[in-house]
Amino acid sequence: MRPVGAGTGAVAGPGRGTAGPGPHGGTQPPAGAVRSAARPTEFFGRVRELKALHGDIERAGLNTLSGRKEPRARVLLIAGRPGAGRTALAEELAGQLRDNYPDGVVRTRLTEPGGEAVPTERTAREILGAFAITTPPGAGEDELSEMVREALAVRRVLLFLDDAADAGQVDPLVPDNPDCLVVAVAQGPLTGIPDVRPCTLGGMDAKAAIQLLARFTGAVRITVDPQAAESLAEECGGQPAALVLIGGWLAARPTASVADATKRLRALPHDPERPVGDRPLARAFRLVYETLPSSAARVLRLFALAPAGVLDAHTASALAGCSVSAARTALADFAALGLLRRGGGPAADGRAADDQYLVPGCLLPLLRDLLERHDRESEVQLARARMLERTVRLLQSCRAITEPDGSPARKRLATLPRSLRYPTVAAAAEWLDSRQPALLASARLAVTDGELDTLARRLIAALVRALAAHRGTEAAAPELYGLHQLVLDIAERRDLHREQAAALLNIGDLDARTGRTQDALARYRAALDAGRAANDLYATGRAMESVGGAYQDLQDWQRAADWYGRALAQRLSRGERADEARLYGRLGTVHTYAGHYGEALRSWRTAVAVHRRLRDLPAQARALSEAARVQEYAGRPQESLETCQEAVEWARLAGDVRLQAALQLRVADTLDRLGDPAAARLHRATADRLLETEGNTYEIRSASAGE
Repeated sequence: MRPVGAGTGAVAGPGRGTAGPGPHGGTQPPAGAVRSAARPTEFFGRVRELKALHGDIERAGLNTLSGRKEPRARVLLIAGRPGAGRTALAEELAGQLRDNYPDGVVRTRLTEPGGEAVPTERTAREILGAFAITTPPGAGEDELSEMVREALAVRRVLLFLDDAADAGQVDPLVPDNPDCLVVAVAQGPLTGIPDVRPCTLGGMDAKAAIQLLARFTGAVRITVDPQAAESLAEECGGQPAALVLIGGWLAARPTASVADATKRLRALPHDPERPVGDRPLARAFRLVYETLPSSAARVLRLFALAPAGVLDAHTASALAGCSVSAARTALADFAALGLLRRGGGPAADGRAADDQYLVPGCLLPLLRDLLERHDRESEVQLARARMLERTVRLLQSCRAITEPDGSPARKRLATLPRSLRYPTVAAAAEWLDSRQPALLASARLAVTDGELDTLARRLIAALVRALAAHRGTEAAAPELYGLHQLVLDIAERRDLHREQAAALLNIGDLDARTGRTQDALARYRAALDAGRAANDLYATGRAMESVGGAYQDLQDWQRAADWYGRALAQRLSRGERADEARLYGRLGTVHTYAGHYGEALRSWRTAVAVHRRLRDLPAQARALSEAARVQEYAGRPQESLETCQEAVEWARLAGDVRLQAALQLRVADTLDRLGDPAAARLHRATADRLLETEGNTYEIRSASAGE
């Protein structure tokens, strides 16, 4: 059953323990695209508005009237003030239309709880993620918007864009497919999007408003004084969010009458500085807030700090400075009053996570005003620090559970309180998935704060490690790209040159991996400057090698060899043998591509010698194989054959059967070119035997493991 949300009419669930309005009177999730699930439990009123919206879907557009085919999806706009129930009306409409869109209803939010517009780049990633479409890390707004249009061009989807700030957020996401439908929710008109007529919401009609109140109070208190119920609905301006708050207040006071609530609400003065349309909600909130105990009121104010407006027991516990069990009870009590909504975020399967709560966006400005007026900045900062520190510990625990039993990380994990541990890897992964929007928001907020940079760096590091441990760096690359950029922001602000170099190298690697080589080259050069400023020889060596790699990708062999040579000189001066061997190999590769076979062969021979000193027999065999390839390119097949046979012997000594087989095939190819097919067949047969033996060995090992 879906929790209470003040609808367009209104969405409601029964009695105590149900949650309150979404950020605008609906059941709005935090930012992040979600494949929508269940329909509302009940929906009150707004019959006229729903009829108008259905009619707007069917009406002929401007293009149709002029004889042209509609080039894009129809855009429906539901406009209204926060708390008017605009989101719940959109939810009800989407639920009624669901069967017409077999590829699903995809919902995303375009404004952060704090009022900041969500970048189109992030929104596009979230929409694509709803279809399990991988997005390249670091891709820009135009590329991702085009990917969204391509994805929706072959699907029949209802796209629900909640809380749009302006037309500039909506227009890039509108599918070029008339079989799709866009339902946008905003406070005002979306000027600039053609052929859009807003459905503007005011207050609910009296009958629907009273029905909503009755869900909290029960029918008896309404029927004994129907006139007081009408007066109360009028005092609330028919606003669903205000009605839910008053309903929650009455539900917590079974002996209070509707007339009592009306009298107390009327006694509260209006705030003349607020717009007229916002006053009923502000007054209803004040009635509920002023009847809270002072300790509960303080905790509620601190909830304004929740990242993405999402709370769970750990976040609430850290903010309030209380136990997790006490925080869990407080969350349920606030939800019963309509001050929170249960199910604040999407879980891994797209459903609402039942152990999360959402601070309604329409209440956040009111809570922030109270926090600023009543709480010292030092206390607020301390609460924020406690919350971030708790998040760091949860992320560390989330990563540690992936380590083998008996590892240092697992031993440290065993010393943590039970509430900070996860029973299984799957449970930790599910927590990470369900909290991802709030975790990423925590990182962004911590960096924006500017006063908690040390905690912010620890948080980002813990989040990077947890994502990599559970998903792998490839799958988590889009999130990692943004996190590395946050580290770069802190490093530049604090003149932390070493961390600046590390962040630039990480971002450059992701750019290079997705084919943005010029961007990667710029990152690597900046990392080199930062590494030099920090006197970090590792970073400068890594940056020089990466610059060489970028030039290699650009097929600028001369510059690639030059930068590899610079990196090699530094490694030689520090006696870093493994790095020396790798760089000799990279030099051999670019010299080969450039046709400088003599220099290439010298580089590979030197790499062989370094691997021999390191006693790395497989690497020695591979380097000899590459030297044989260069000799072949240089027109020296007999020398190539001898070198390749030497490589086979080293692979045999190393016990690397697969490498030995691959080199036997190389020998066979060389013998074919030398005109000795009989010997070539013998070597291919040897390779087949080796691979067959390796396969049998694997099967025997697998069977033993199964026993």
